[in-house]
Amino acid sequence: MTPVMEGAVVAAAVLLAATVFGLVRRRRDGVLRENGVRGRRGRDVTERLAEADLGTPLGERATLLQFSSAFCAPCRATRRVLADVAGMVDGVAHVELDAEAHLDLVRRLNVVRTPTVLVLDASGAVVRRAAGLPRKADVIAALGTAIS
Repeated sequence: MTPVMEGAVVAAAVLLAATVFGLVRRRRDGVLRENGVRGRRGRDVTERLAEADLGTPLGERATLLQFSSAFCAPCRATRRVLADVAGMVDGVAHVELDAEAHLDLVRRLNVVRTPTVLVLDASGAVVRRAAGLPRKADVIAALGTAIS
């Protein structure tokens, strides 16, 4: 095989891998999934947050917790979506935390990118989470799970 052919094969492989990665990420981005955090021994762990963790009271019925960063464009859109939903549903609070200022909580909750949204029930248990900009309808549906 000539060097030109080898280069073309490598370029095609890289392009294919990048396309597959992009399609998978687009499909998963912003989807609110059940909290699937596993502890050290493989058991499910339900993470619970309190007012002391967030620095503000939890909502009476549920809390929409958003981790953001200063230069994150999707974070601004996420802020609008979550504020709209919190304003529509009584007893739901929207709390936004700067990920850089809350590194201990980021590590504890395994937040790897911003925006990350956690849906907490009235007791502070994490019931759903999404990395990326969630759709408004998905947030409302996740709240239904947290409130019931």
